[in-house]
Amino acid sequence: MAGPDREKRAPRVLVAGSANLDIVIPVSRLPVPGETVIGGDRREYWGGKGANQALAALLAGAEVRLVAATGRDRHGAAYRKYLAARGIQRRGFFTVPAPTGTALIVVDKEGRNQIAVSPGANALLTPRRLSAKKNVLEFGDAVLAQLEIPLPSVEAAFRSARRRGAITILNPAPAPGALPARVFSLSDIIVPNETEAAALAGKAPARSEAGLFRLCQALRKKGAKSVVLTAGERGALVMGEGRSAWVRPPGGIRPVDTTGAGDAFSGALAASLAGESSMLDAVRFAVAAGSLSTLKRGPQDGLPGRRAIRAAAIRVRIEAIPRG
Repeated sequence: MAGPDREKRAPRVLVAGSANLDIVIPVSRLPVPGETVIGGDRREYWGGKGANQALAALLAGAEVRLVAATGRDRHGAAYRKYLAARGIQRRGFFTVPAPTGTALIVVDKEGRNQIAVSPGANALLTPRRLSAKKNVLEFGDAVLAQLEIPLPSVEAAFRSARRRGAITILNPAPAPGALPARVFSLSDIIVPNETEAAALAGKAPARSEAGLFRLCQALRKKGAKSVVLTAGERGALVMGEGRSAWVRPPGGIRPVDTTGAGDAFSGALAASLAGESSMLDAVRFAVAAGSLSTLKRGPQDGLPGRRAIRAAAIRVRIEAIPRG
């Protein structure tokens, strides 16, 4: 999609994904199975991986269309109004006869979390519904999707992107286990975390960096063109047709809440790639965004702006991994 007009406008990102109400309870430590842990006061935030990533891309400098479904309830109406006010295009909003999606989240004092999601309206974002709104998917220099909406709708968004020559980016969350080969073939870049990478590869979780490298190799063998594995405080591991590298986060970050850090990463990555950055430069930018997002509570309140991301990206290190 490069061309003379590209330089005159902001990069464009289409995000096909979920929109949820997040209900968060802070706890001193995460419960083990069967255990009840008394926490602090309940908090509510706007969330959903699709909406989080759309806002992350917007703040990172892109023009954004979010294709998402919310309910005909008061939460859905309020969320649609909020997203439009922030600058997200209304064109991709669908209102459906189901409750707006809900996520239940517990967060410990170290910023780690456990999450359960009720899809609600997200499950009704079907290809048939998408096709009823003409050209709703025809947007974006990059198209980003996750797995909180029906998989056939993700495929529809990526097929549209392929026809237009746009970059396709899949954040395979929540971890689905195996993915059909056709989804790998439609995805230019797969962005899993450590747990998701193991599930996709059909292997045991890896603890060492060498083990994470092998997981990326396994995903490449399954058909992934490029893999960007996010690994929390270790940064991100990039593997593609060219060289492989670790991209390390800036120092001095003391996380308050890691909820949504992966979404900040994915949205910033899409915005940077849509702006024609190289893969390593885009991942550097995304690592900075993900790190900064942990400094505030809530998946959206902590999303950083482009200027802050660029300043932090200067302190992000790239460590090349030797071949062989």
